[in-house]
Amino acid sequence: MQYSSQSVAKPYFIAAIGLFTGQVLFGLIMGLQYVIGDFLFPAIPFNVARMVHTNLLIVWLLFGFMGAAYYMIPEEAETELYSPKLALLMFWVFLVAGAATILGYLLVPYATLAKFTGNDILETMGREFLEQPLLTKIGIVVVALVFLFNLTMTMLKGRKTSISIVLMLGLWGLAVFFLFSFYNPHNLVLDKYFWWWVVHLWVEGVWELILGALLAFVLIKVTGVDREVIEKWL
Repeated sequence: MQYSSQSVAKPYFIAAIGLFTGQVLFGLIMGLQYVIGDFLFPAIPFNVARMVHTNLLIVWLLFGFMGAAYYMIPEEAETELYSPKLALLMFWVFLVAGAATILGYLLVPYATLAKFTGNDILETMGREFLEQPLLTKIGIVVVALVFLFNLTMTMLKGRKTSISIVLMLGLWGLAVFFLFSFYNPHNLVLDKYFWWWVVHLWVEGVWELILGALLAFVLIKVTGVDREVIEKWL
């Protein structure tokens, strides 16, 4: 670790590991429910377990991306992170909001949760992988914008490399395409169309840019290959 501000990545990685463990746990619960139909019913119905399982997947990946970016960007830019305190503040905001949403799925009936979290103002819940209530979605946007501001300011004051540029392109794309989750038309065809822009342009689109940049960084560190070669292929 070349810069002290890279240490802000640690809580993000710890949270990612914890959330991944939770995802595996709920996967095991669902597996048992396939075999034992009334296992933990009605405390944790299958549809709720599946919702928690898939949402934990998305959130732990986001925590991992954010932690990796906070570790990588200062080293690529050859400067300290713009605001480590802001990074830690957003970590706790994201973690608390995510935990509260998961507890809401488990403890509050879905219709009640929708009523008291703004879904009657702007209908955003009930879509696979995007079940988060309106308040949670707004919180995700705020955390993402502050995260991108912090990294962008760090890049602007330091060195720019192909790896950091591709990473930031992917991260900005991740934030932009999430905005489509706020539009939920009543027409089922339109609904699936705009849902696709979030889910598939994340997984098969901008997430590939993020992972490509992270893998390029790791390959340089682990193998010692020339940066010129890696950046060419990236």
